Parts: sequence; structure tokens; C-alpha cells
Amino acid sequence: MLLAMAALTVQGKVIKVLAIGNSFSEDAVEQYLYELAAAQGDSLVIGNAYIPGCSLEMHLDNLKNSRRKYAYRKVVGGEKIEEKNVNLQRIILDEPWDIITLQQASLLSGLPDTYKNLPTLQRSVKLLATNPKVDIWWHMTWAYAKSFKHANFEVYGSDQNRMYSDIVNCVRNEVPKANISQIIPTGTAIRLMRYRKGDTLNRDGYHLSLTLGRYTAACTWCEMLTGRIIDGNSYRPSTIKQEDAKLCQQEAHEAVFMQQLRQYVIF
Repeated sequence: MLLAMAALTVQGKVIKVLAIGNSFSEDAVEQYLYELAAAQGDSLVIGNAYIPGCSLEMHLDNLKNSRRKYAYRKVVGGEKIEEKNVNLQRIILDEPWDIITLQQASLLSGLPDTYKNLPTLQRSVKLLATNPKVDIWWHMTWAYAKSFKHANFEVYGSDQNRMYSDIVNCVRNEVPKANISQIIPTGTAIRLMRYRKGDTLNRDGYHLSLTLGRYTAACTWCEMLTGRIIDGNSYRPSTIKQEDAKLCQQEAHEAVFMQQLRQYVIF
């Protein structure tokens, strides 16, 4: 009996997670995440309901009107497949998801007034999900690079610090109104990594770099989803040096720890 209990203790988890998002969820879940979980003995089924730049308002409208606008990316057994022109209903019904994440479009992520549709979207998604125990989580995204030159950035005064602070305020004040308590703090992890590695985590000013940026995001998601400390995970792609992978893991773990304390780094 003791041996059986021990086996159950170390047995890996099977977790089905769906991100209802955009290119920022693409950056976070479509690479490295499956491999990180597998390296610690866990198995993920990962879905991403993808429309570039899609906002909460657009997701809700798409759901209400069954619009076939999504690219449905799915990672099973480490292999990614894609189906185009899919509606959100079918994506949600495709699996008994354990966790479904929502997020705001990056430009709107620090603007409180753009969160007014979040409670309705949260309820609609949860009612449609086939798993009665499904949890709806929030994906906290990141601020733009300091060097990003775009008219859209001007809504934050083209100031990375201000954008990050505004995102934090929305996570603190707007997300809880939708009965969402679990936050995946990717934005905090990227903030911490910028402090350690400089403002080098983006490939174009707003999307994450293909190496350290995406790997840091995946580490943050992996620790949140599995509940296992990511620091010490054996998986790293060959494009990332061992010492850099270690740093990504450490800062992802720090971000998750801070999130559990409802603290956010401001500097």
C-alpha cells in the first residue's frame, strides 16, 4: 500500500489547457511549454484559439455570433496541428479543458475601460465548457519594449514603465470583477528578465524573442499549470545557453511566487 501511495505521489499530471488569445498566447504556449512539462513527467494538451490582436470584445462577439475566424492550434504529444476558419464554440467543446485562459489585446491590456466585457465572456466560456470543474484563468501579458516606435504605444506615453504599471492595475482591479483569481504572471516574468538581461526580450518591439522571451513565458506557464517549481527543469532548446535557461527559470519562478503573494515588481 505504501508503495502504491508513493507511486501516486510521483505520478505525472495530465492537464488540458486552452488559451483564448492572440499572438501573445502564441508566444507563450505554442513552443517549449509541452517540452518543459514533459521533462518533469507531466503531459499537457495545449490549445490556442488564435486571432492576431484579438481583444476581449472581439472574442465575445465571435462567441455570440459563431464567427469562424480562429486558427485553432493544438499541441498533443509534442506535435502541433492547425485548423483554420474555426469558431470558438467548437474549440471550447473539442476537449474537456481543465483550464481555459483569457487575455486582453496587448494595446488594451492597461486600459481599464476595455475590460467591461470580461465578466460576460468568462461566464459564457465557463457555461459552454464540458468539464464542470473547469477553471478560468487570466494571462497577464507584458509591456512593449522601450525602443518600440509605434503610434499605438503613445496611449501609454511610449513609456514601458507606465504600460507595465497600467497592466498591473488592471490585473489587480478589473480581472477580479470577472471572478478570476488565478493569474499567469508572464508580464512580471518578462519584467524581471529585462532587469537581468536588458530590454532584449522582444523580436519586434512587442512580440517576444524566439529564444529567451518565449522560453521565459513557457517557464511561467509550466510552473503555474503543474504546480511544480520550474527552477531546475532539465529541458532547454539548443538555441539557449544553459546559464540563460537557468536565469529564465529562476525569474519565472520568482514571478509566480510574487503572484501568489499578490505582489508585483515595480522598478
